[in-house]
Amino acid sequence: EFVLLTGESGCGKTTLLRILGGFLQADQGEVLFDGQEISKLPPYKREVNTVFQKYALFSHMSIAENIAFGLRIKGKSKGYIRDKIHYALKLVNLEGYGDRSPDSLSGGQQQRIAIARAIVNEPKVLLLDEPLGALDLKLRQDMQYELIRLKNELGITFVYVTHDQEEAMALSHRIVVMNKGFIEQIGTPTEIYDHPATRFVASFIGEMNFLTRQDGSSVAVRPEDVTITRGEVQGQISGDVRTIMVLGHFVEVNIEVENRQVIKTYVARNVADQLHMKDRVSLSFAKTYQYCA
Repeated sequence: EFVLLTGESGCGKTTLLRILGGFLQADQGEVLFDGQEISKLPPYKREVNTVFQKYALFSHMSIAENIAFGLRIKGKSKGYIRDKIHYALKLVNLEGYGDRSPDSLSGGQQQRIAIARAIVNEPKVLLLDEPLGALDLKLRQDMQYELIRLKNELGITFVYVTHDQEEAMALSHRIVVMNKGFIEQIGTPTEIYDHPATRFVASFIGEMNFLTRQDGSSVAVRPEDVTITRGEVQGQISGDVRTIMVLGHFVEVNIEVENRQVIKTYVARNVADQLHMKDRVSLSFAKTYQYCA
């Protein structure tokens, strides 16, 4: 499966990944792999490989030599290494690139080579530490599809670190949301989005409005769950239109309600065409969440 560790910078995602990979020793607890405790095993004895954000390719080696590096250390035969290099380059769609130098490749191609170097060692788990963080948006989206394809073809588990919530939602089977060294929630993307267990998860995954009530609790509602009606409607929250921003196929409308609180909403273009700045409107909520303020 594709497991994603996500959360704000400094929450412990990379630290946890390094503990799994054997690059850091945990202060306490166990690391279990197929039921076996491996926390004392060095990285080279674990059936995992790591792909880093910085690629860590050797510039003085060819692409083929980079991919073969770990296999040569393990003493594999020349024929075995040659076959593995061909297999890995084909898997990452870079056949014929073996004789090139890393400096001649684009960022996306270098990242593919870093992945190829990891998978030739046949790990049971591939650890990826924000591997797409240095790529531009379009290339990052293309590489996301490539990673899903690779995971499916290899049939192994990917454990992937990212602070990008959209990337987490797009790639994962399960998401682990971390906050200040603790796990706030583990679940599928749908579970995390539709049933956020804590206020932090609700605020970190997707957009969320929070309205503080007089009893000290807070009501949360996602922008897409807010319906706008022109004028004041009894029993609904009323406010004034403050901003209207066209964001492609939908429009973001911000409404200022009591106590200067602002509610963000997403509406269709035809609905937004009927709204103007400072219009008085009423809001109804299709779904809400409640958390301690």
